[in-house]
Parts: sequence; structure tokens; C-alpha cells
Amino acid sequence: MKKITLALAASAMSLAACGGDEASAPKSLTLLAYDSFTPSEGIFEAFTQETGIAVDVVTGGDAGELVAKAVLTSGEPEGDVLWGVDNTLMSRALAADVFVAHTSVHRDDLDSRALALVEDNLLTPVDTGDVCVNYDKTWFAERGIKPPASLADLATPAYKGLLVVQNPNTSSPGLAFLLATIAQFGENDWQDYWSSLRENNVKIVDGWTEAYTVEFSGSSGKGSRPLVVSYASSPPAEVVFADPPVAEPPTAVIESTCFRQVEFAGVLRGTKSAEAAGKLVDYLSGPTFQADLPLTLFVNPANTTVDLPQVFTDFAAIPVAPLTMDPAAIEQNRIKWLEAWRVAAL
Repeated sequence: MKKITLALAASAMSLAACGGDEASAPKSLTLLAYDSFTPSEGIFEAFTQETGIAVDVVTGGDAGELVAKAVLTSGEPEGDVLWGVDNTLMSRALAADVFVAHTSVHRDDLDSRALALVEDNLLTPVDTGDVCVNYDKTWFAERGIKPPASLADLATPAYKGLLVVQNPNTSSPGLAFLLATIAQFGENDWQDYWSSLRENNVKIVDGWTEAYTVEFSGSSGKGSRPLVVSYASSPPAEVVFADPPVAEPPTAVIESTCFRQVEFAGVLRGTKSAEAAGKLVDYLSGPTFQADLPLTLFVNPANTTVDLPQVFTDFAAIPVAPLTMDPAAIEQNRIKWLEAWRVAAL
């Protein structure tokens, strides 16, 4: 706690020191984010108090849709800062020259492995997590069926018609899951795996919200499918939002299916308020905002000075060896893989 308190003080001092000429500062900044960006109400008040700048959050679709729009509007952005481009999508955004460089004042406190993914400070890591298959514990227990233990299991007859996934063309977790299958089965066999999933009646939807809250049986939607692509941190979210309260989550994670995801924020090229936008990125990567992430967005803070809450450490899965892929390989092959996926899966 002492470490966080000191970091909070440093964050406030850095914001004040960077305040600059208030007369030339914008009255507000627009932060573009995906639909599931739901930080605590009033979280930006500290930023506004220190800088005099209000923050307007504009959400639009899943992360894949958000990045696609940012690419189309590169140089003429609809906002000042973008939250939510991840290591599966960032190569597309960087190739389209979507961002301008900014070095966060909190850089030394950020996850070093996440920082290493981006050159020239074009993006700042803000959180890490894992995309994994989640399952409905009650559904399997009531039927006496053992939950799948691997990606390979998902394509077997025992789990036919039970899995819902997201389209990798429109969804960040959907793309992460596709990359997980390529990392697991290799360039020569992953398409056959997806053909097997198709034959096993996998359901493909556009985004995470539809998959998890509508089609999945283990959450609020009470859908028909007990297997869903979601996050390693989804089980603690089930505990936090349960009504009536529950002692443990009704869902669990298949850790062997997890793919490591890192999310970033960046200053959009073409903003008329680049300096102020940089201050907002500083705030997003600073301890005040970072401490809010685990129990709102259910991700791990990229700022290593922030401690995780107990419910998070109790119930979030922490994969020992998550599947990964070099962002350069994603950039080189993404279009080819997505086209091959359409043939194999649809």
C-alpha cells in the first residue's frame, strides 16, 4: 500500500507539472474505446482536477471494430486517444500509421515484457490478460460430463454443439483464439482443426458481448452453450457481479487454451491536442487508473506498482505457460490466416 501511495503522489505531481499553459489546453479530450470499457464512474475526475481537461469516452464495438475504424480514419481521427488495441491487432494499426509517439511518465513502472512489444513508444501498455476457453461448471456437473481439457478436446464428438467463439475478423478475443489454435497446431494443421470445429457445430458470433452474455449458459444470458471463448479473469467477474452473492464462480477456465493478450493506449495521429492527449495516456498508465482495472475491466494492470484485489487473486486463472505469438509474425500472416480461416470455419 505504501508503494501505491507514493506512486499516486508521483502521478499527481507529474500531472500538475505537465499542466502547461491552461489557456492553450483543450477543454476536453475524446477517448475512443471498445464497448466493454467500463471503468468506475468518476475515474477521470482526478485527471480533470489536475489538468482542467474533461474526458469524453466514446465507445464503438469490439476491439477489432475499433481498430478497423481507427485504420480507416488514420490521420483524421474521431478522437484524441485510443484505448484497447492489443498485441493481436496492434501490427495492423502501426502499419497504418494510426499513432504518434509518446513516452509515458510511468514507463519505468510498466511491465517490461509488454513494453518490449512496441518500438518507438508508439503505444503504451495498459493491461495484460489471457484469452481462454471458459466453461459452465454446473452444466457439466449436472450431466456427469467431464469438461474438455485442451483445444483438441473441443473438436471431439463429446463436445459437439457446445462451443461459442468470436469471429476473428471483428473481435479481439476471437483473433486471439485463432492465434492460439495456430500456435498450438502449427501452420500445417490449424486449418484442419477449424474444419473439425465446424463439423462439431461450433457457433461463431461477431463479438465477446454476444458470445458471453447471450449464447453462453454460465453467465447472465443463460444461453445453450456451456463453452465460450472469454478471459482468464472472467470467473472473478462472476463473483463480483453475482446477485444474489456467491462464494465461488459458476465458471472456470481451461488453462491449456489460454493466449496471452496485452492491451495498449496511444495518442492518435492527427489529434489537435497531442500534448494533452499524452497526459491522458500518462493517467491511463498511472496508479490511480491502473488500480481501478482489476474489478472493472477484469484485467491485470500493466503498472507493476499496483496490487491485485483478493477476489482477483483467488479466482482469476494465472496460466503458467500461455500460448503466445510474435506480433511481427501476426503482421506478416494475419490477412492470409484470416482468409484461410474463412475457408476452414465458415
